[in-house]
Parts: sequence; structure tokens; C-alpha cells
Amino acid sequence: MLICSKRMPQGKGLARVLVQRAATVTLDWDTRQKSRFDATDSQGRTLGVFLPRGTVVRGGDVLVAEDGSLIQVQAANQAVLHIAACPEHGSPFDLIRAAYHLGNRHVPIELQPDHLKIEPDHVLAALMNAMHMIVSDMQAPFEPEGGAYGDNAMMGHAHEHSHGPSHDHAHTHGHAHDHTHSHGHDGADCGHAH
Repeated sequence: MLICSKRMPQGKGLARVLVQRAATVTLDWDTRQKSRFDATDSQGRTLGVFLPRGTVVRGGDVLVAEDGSLIQVQAANQAVLHIAACPEHGSPFDLIRAAYHLGNRHVPIELQPDHLKIEPDHVLAALMNAMHMIVSDMQAPFEPEGGAYGDNAMMGHAHEHSHGPSHDHAHTHGHAHDHTHSHGHDGADCGHAH
């Protein structure tokens, strides 16, 4: 067994040619969120992965074995629910609203500009359908958002923000907005599964 106890997020610091030549290991989300697991790489070697508790392995990360071998992690295709706003009757706000309701249920969510992905759950699929979202079963890699303060916060993206005086004021409209409307949307005309 080849022991791997170091993870290089997204292979940062490694020459691209080294990562391209590395063996690969394809893992689903359930395995990648564990800090200790066994796997088999593309060269048929058995890997014993022992990372610090709480470590989450992302697709694109590189594991370093005790002999110096590099193994690039690939996110496996797995069953997911793909959730998108209805292109005919929806708006980008619908996706934000859906993410809010899913987040309140504390389920892992992959956030994309035009869709969300969650693990299969018939109750949550029904909730999304009731919100007039388009829900599709598919096989795809799953990379849910990391915790705000965890090891993989923001999935490894570092951003510095400076907000000057223009962002330090209250904003009011002074008038009410009423967006109540009916468009006869029962889910059937957008291909919703029931």
C-alpha cells in the first residue's frame, strides 16, 4: 500500500508537466469528504490516504505519496440532481431562492451561475418542483461549496475586497414593489418530473 498523507490543493506549486504525468485516482464526493480512505490509482496501486481530520479532497487536488509519487484526484461522475430556473417563466432570482431553501436544509450544494447540483433526494426534488425549478437526474462530478471557514473555504479561491465609502451607505427605494403575478405555470410546461 502506498501511503498518501499530503494534499496539494489544485496542484498549486507544481509544474504543470508534473501534474500531467501523474497517476490519477477517481473518487466520488462521499469518499473525497473523508480524511482517511483507501483507493486504487490509474496505475493499479493501492493508496492509503491519511490526511488531517476535516480535510476535503477536491477534483484537481494532488496527493503526494510517501515515496514522492504524485496522484491527481479526479471527481467521479455520480448521481446528482441538476436544478435550473425555468427559461420561459423563471428568473435568475429563482436560483438564488432555491439555493437559500436548500441551504436551510443543510445539504451539500454545488453552486454554478446557471444551475445547482445536490445529491439525489426525492423530498428536495419535490420542493424544487413546487418552486417551479427544472429538476433533472444526471451523472456528473459533484463539487459542493465548502464551508465559509473550513479548510476548503471558497474552494481555494482567495479574494481580497476593499470597499470604499461608496459601499458604506444605506439604500432605500422609497416605494413598494409588488411582483405578484400568475402565469399558469404548473410545472408541466417546463418539463418538470412529478
